[in-house]
Amino acid sequence: MSLGGSDPALTAPISIQPGRTSGRDVLAVLRIRNFRLSVTSIFFSSIAMWMARVAVDWLMLELTGNLALVGLAVTLQFGPTLVLGAFAGVVADRFSRRAIVIITQAVAFGGSATLGLLAILGAAEVWHVFLVAAVSGVAGALEGPARSALLGQIVDPPRLRTAVSLNAGIFHVGGLIGPAISGILIGIVGSGWSIAGAALATLVSILAFSMFRTRELAPLIRPAQGTGGVRVALRYIVRKPTILWPMVLLAFVATFGMTLPVLFTAAASETGFDTGSAGYGLYTSLAAVGAIVGAVLSTRRKSVRLRSIALLTGGYGLAIVLGGLVPVYGVFLAGIVGLGIARLLFATGAESMVQLSTNPSIRGRVMAIYLVILMGGQAAGGVIVGWIAEELGMHAAFAVAGGVPLLAAIVVAIILARRHQLTVSVNLRDFRRVVRIVKRPKAAATRKGRTVRRRQAGSSSSAPSQRPDSSTSSAS
Repeated sequence: MSLGGSDPALTAPISIQPGRTSGRDVLAVLRIRNFRLSVTSIFFSSIAMWMARVAVDWLMLELTGNLALVGLAVTLQFGPTLVLGAFAGVVADRFSRRAIVIITQAVAFGGSATLGLLAILGAAEVWHVFLVAAVSGVAGALEGPARSALLGQIVDPPRLRTAVSLNAGIFHVGGLIGPAISGILIGIVGSGWSIAGAALATLVSILAFSMFRTRELAPLIRPAQGTGGVRVALRYIVRKPTILWPMVLLAFVATFGMTLPVLFTAAASETGFDTGSAGYGLYTSLAAVGAIVGAVLSTRRKSVRLRSIALLTGGYGLAIVLGGLVPVYGVFLAGIVGLGIARLLFATGAESMVQLSTNPSIRGRVMAIYLVILMGGQAAGGVIVGWIAEELGMHAAFAVAGGVPLLAAIVVAIILARRHQLTVSVNLRDFRRVVRIVKRPKAAATRKGRTVRRRQAGSSSSAPSQRPDSSTSSAS
């Protein structure tokens, strides 16, 4: 596959360890000192980021009482990624990724510490919140691609799949534990102390990164002259289904389904279940419980496939819809646990497939575009869902937030089914796999015949592991 004048190494096959991740694989990765420090930093950074974002949103609600302005605060936190995200990928592919992470984390620490102190003293104003949200958003836009791409320098290619799964799982667990801690602190001591706690967690993250052994990092593979642009990465993405379709689904999930702070704020408000900050803390805690369960389940995943990502997208959307529309509080709480599980499984699956399908020399730019979709979608979704919650109420907000990803999953599943000749198999005798997506019998037989003929002809391309987008990342 050629990108029209770009470096052929950009599309070279990637050596990926096949099969299910075992406990031995996990232990082997955790023996790498820099990886242990990296996941420690990611865990505390994720907690800090979401603690600050939730507390900032709640502080804005306390200052204004307007859910639409809460959505605007979310937009300012995620919006800079839309502007700087692609440029941040170019930076991550050309400069020290570790240095980028440390500098941006220091900026985030300064913003959280300042706003937390102002809120504790009762001196915080709306413009303070907007300013810190925007500064933190800029730091996050530059940090994300560098942190994601750095993983390929910490572990060698055969262990990359295990590292990506652990990395993504820990990040997203932290992303749901953070709001839970923030909600509890908001209810007990106020939003200012929660923002200050986020600053402390950021400091731990910086300390972990500063302890890296730089001599143990693989050299940074910088792009060749003329291949460092964003357009090269966009063409690369479009031509690889295992990168393109996860990003398409991510766009819908991020824009509508990942606005949980706004949804939970609406559910805890007087127009929802009227549970206040205590209810908000409960909702985020239940979502964190679901994320932990999802993280455990993700380690049992045999492979990462597009069809499973589509199914998880639909499951995530359905959990949000049921949780918000069924007028039973117990069902709502159970739905939160379910969406926590589905979100974690979707997030780890999509990120793993994208990372594992991307050559190291272009990974920074690809992950930058991935994060543009992730953060940019949440920026737009914060305003959209916030407005719906303000004007139409909590139930309408949940219906839209879950219904759009569910519809997108159905459409993508139909496209994949027609393209790869798949069908739905129902087996009521096996409760563990009642519904499965499988190859149509005729298509499977035809594919098997083609494989036999290729082997007889001695074709070297018959082994699936030699295709650039195969191994654990399957286009079906």
